[in-house]
Amino acid sequence: MGDRRGMRQLERVFDLAIIGGGVNGCGIARDAVGRGNTVFLCEMNDLASGTSSWSTKLVHGGLRYLEYYEFRLVREALIEREILWGVAPHIIRPLRFVLPHHAGLRPAWLLRLGLFLYDHIGGRHLLPATRSVDLTKDEVGRPLIPNRYSRAFEYSDCFVDDARLVVLNARDAADKGADIRTRTRATEIRQSDGVWTVGLVDTITGARSTIRARALVNAGGPWVEDVLGRGAGVNAKAKVRLVQGSHIVVKKLYDHDRAYMFQNADGRIIFVIPYQDDFTLIGTTDRDYDGDPAKVKATAEEIQYLCTAASEYLAKPVKAEDVVWTYSGVRPLYDDGASEAKAATRDYVFELDTPGGAPLLSIYGGKITTYRRLAEEALERLAPYLRSAKAREGWTGKWPLPGGDMDVSAVDALIADLQRGYPFLSVEHARRLARAYGTRAIKLLGDAKSAADLGQSFGATLTEREVRYLMNNEWAVTAEDIVWRRSKLGLRLSADQIAALDDWIASHAVPQSPLLEAGGRS
Repeated sequence: MGDRRGMRQLERVFDLAIIGGGVNGCGIARDAVGRGNTVFLCEMNDLASGTSSWSTKLVHGGLRYLEYYEFRLVREALIEREILWGVAPHIIRPLRFVLPHHAGLRPAWLLRLGLFLYDHIGGRHLLPATRSVDLTKDEVGRPLIPNRYSRAFEYSDCFVDDARLVVLNARDAADKGADIRTRTRATEIRQSDGVWTVGLVDTITGARSTIRARALVNAGGPWVEDVLGRGAGVNAKAKVRLVQGSHIVVKKLYDHDRAYMFQNADGRIIFVIPYQDDFTLIGTTDRDYDGDPAKVKATAEEIQYLCTAASEYLAKPVKAEDVVWTYSGVRPLYDDGASEAKAATRDYVFELDTPGGAPLLSIYGGKITTYRRLAEEALERLAPYLRSAKAREGWTGKWPLPGGDMDVSAVDALIADLQRGYPFLSVEHARRLARAYGTRAIKLLGDAKSAADLGQSFGATLTEREVRYLMNNEWAVTAEDIVWRRSKLGLRLSADQIAALDDWIASHAVPQSPLLEAGGRS
């Protein structure tokens, strides 16, 4: 059976093959298949298991990038904020940020000027504008050190569930016919007669197969140069700069719903963000990284840096022993020669090579916020080589991601609908499902009439029915996939509970569903 399948794949030639299942790769897959192309994507681990799940969880313009004159990038990102909010209102929501004025650092006039540009260069329509804040009177001043900070500015950006953004792009691509393969490593890429041949290995079973494609996208992220070394025959001119960004999570530091942007004496900034209802997220660091991107971890030095930076502002100091979770990722930035990691461009850069005539597009850099525009531009670069590159151009900014087919203000109404339709759900459970799955929460819950109908409970409102849904519809293979990427329930589950979930998955695993393998409709 495996040999026959391998022969069928060898005979078929995809319009586009993509290596890398992060936000850029999945965004390109979605856009390309929606324009009528046949698409294949492989990811050596889980979707979003690299850089894309270790971000600061923001869809934002990048206020600090204005200091580095990145006006094009900031404007594009500001425009994308409301577009992405509109297509995924369940996993993206507005968030107000408080930026205190710190005497001796950036002057107030400069902050005001930057925020004026921020409000006006990006086509803001729905998000509220910047306002001045008297920290001695407003509730957002209460968590801060008394009498040290008296004025601030409050501005808008958005929060995003980054890993779910990736998975939903992959889900929509598969719904439209793309072949999405996780735990599938591209071991060799070569071309002949104007067609790329990609050798693949299933990292779970060891099974080998081959696919062919007319065009190839290298969306390997931190591994972009490694992918080129697998036989592509390309001498890349661009170089990647690996920059480590680490975050810490602590118990909730304050009761209001605003986030903070704090300036540091070293010129950097950190964010302090309400997270998962009962926690606070603090990050990020910026330091060059030299090593295996798969082994990156927050260092004791970084943890202390974030604690110290936050404690410069907060009345109750943040200590290392307060940290309940850390995560760290490697950003694959384009190496523009900047002397410091914090100054390296966050813009994306493409390198298009055509050894032997078939195109290979490699991607360097990029941000969560601009992934959709990156995908559009990637397909513009590949347009001469694709049969269906122009049809439905711009459609990804109008068509909702799975579960996002509702108004941006309708999430609370959906939560209420879930509680009416499934009265056995707690408020917390209904809210979590609505924010994760949107309207597809109803598909997940199905005809359940009681909590017992949801099957075994694994803790923290995670049930057997949800786990099965994630395995059958969202490529989840391990407990880690579920509790740290499809959700953040790892913050609430014990090590024993997570281990029990892994045991359950192992005993209930079935061969990969044709739905996930071949991209059927869910």
